[in-house]
Parts: sequence; structure tokens; C-alpha cells
Amino acid sequence: MTLVTLERRGPIAIITLDRPDIRNAFDHQMAQALGAELAEVEDDPELRVAILAATVTEPRPVFCAGHDLRTIEDERNGCARAETETGGFGGLTQLARTKPLIAAVDGLATSGGLELVLSCDLVVATRRSSFELAEVRWGLIAGAGGLFRLPWAIGRATAMDMILTGQPIDAERAYALGLVSTLTDSDVMSAAIGRAELIAAHPATGITASMFVATQAFSQSEDGLWAANNTAIDMIMHSDDLTAGLASFAINGAPRPTDN
Repeated sequence: MTLVTLERRGPIAIITLDRPDIRNAFDHQMAQALGAELAEVEDDPELRVAILAATVTEPRPVFCAGHDLRTIEDERNGCARAETETGGFGGLTQLARTKPLIAAVDGLATSGGLELVLSCDLVVATRRSSFELAEVRWGLIAGAGGLFRLPWAIGRATAMDMILTGQPIDAERAYALGLVSTLTDSDVMSAAIGRAELIAAHPATGITASMFVATQAFSQSEDGLWAANNTAIDMIMHSDDLTAGLASFAINGAPRPTDN
């Protein structure tokens, strides 16, 4: 059974969760599958940016239901958990990455599914999508980063409401709060690919260096962030990408702004 697929479109990788019969929920095998595809993206120099999507079913589409709760009792008895050694839950939530990852959400992202979304760098969502941390309903906690990443993303008050009540917010509110970066009426993949193309058009070193600093923004002191910032500057100052970029600027001038 194929649990996760990877499609290449030039410099863009599309990773798709493909277990719709159980709402793309994660067990150990699913986590290993996603972790393997993410590792392939990191290891392939031709791939510059990835999109995390999901196969959904109608009439109630679910991007990801998180942890397959049917496996919890087995995990309590010592069976392998829905995680990888290097990536944490789903092979993603604690993964060290150097390439941008865009969540393309169509439907409900709940519990660990939302924690996967919170682990991505950009979130593109359809208007019919919704987001929740429902773990308290089952006597669990959002233990894959949701308890701190959700407050980082949308602020303490709304995050605490979601965490303690287990109730969802819709895509419109998620967009207004800053959890969703791009909201689309229908074709989430086209919108996600559009953002990915804009990223892939830029030199890789600047993207990687920018991610290195920005992903630490809420977890480091200001002194730590200045140290990371200086490391990033050193990273780009001696790069071939900067040499090529300066040569292009000398010929073509500053890039013109786009409508995107």
C-alpha cells in the first residue's frame, strides 16, 4: 500500500498523504513513509521547495486526522509510535529542514494534522478548510508541538480557547489570525504551486539562510537571533548564488514587483 506519494514538477516536490480511507491518519508506517519522502526532498539538489498535500474524500474532506487513535493502546504496550527518530510525529514535526515546505490544506486539519500544518513554512487553504486541536476530547494533549506553535501562530487567547475546548476555527478566521497565508476558493494545489514557483525562482542560498533565521524567531532570545542572523549573513556573503545575483543586478537592475 502506498501511504505517501512524491511527484516532481521541476524544482517543486508534491508530497501527498494518501490514506483517505482513514482520513490520512498516522501510524508508525505512515510516519516512516512521510519521513522518507521528506528526506528525499532534502537530499535531491534539483528539488528546491516542497508542497504537503493530501488525498481527500467527499462530502467531508479531511486533510489529516492526526494520530490513528486505534494504535494508541499498542503504543502504550511498547509498539512503534507514529513518529521517526529524526522527525518526530509524522516524520515532520521535529524535522530539521533547509528547504521550504508549503501545506496545501483542503478540508479539516485536526489534532496531529494541524500540528503537521504548523510545522510547515507557508499554509495555503481552501475556504472549506478548518483547523482544530481536538486531543482534550480523548484525554490526550497536542504533544507534537501544537501547544506552543499554535499560540505562536495565532496568539495566546484564541489558541488557548482552541486547545482547552477542542473546538475548530474555519479557514476565514485562520486566515485573519495569520495561520493561513493564502486563502483560495477552490484549487488549493494551483495556489500552492504558484507560491512554490515564486520561491523556486530565487537563489537557493538566500532562501535557506532566511529560513535558518526566521524559523528561530519565536524560540530564541534576541541575542540568539542576532547570532543566527550573522551566521546567515556569513552563509550568503561567500556563496556562488550571491555572485550570480549581483552579476544579474548589474545587467538587469532591480527586479520589478509583481502582483503575486
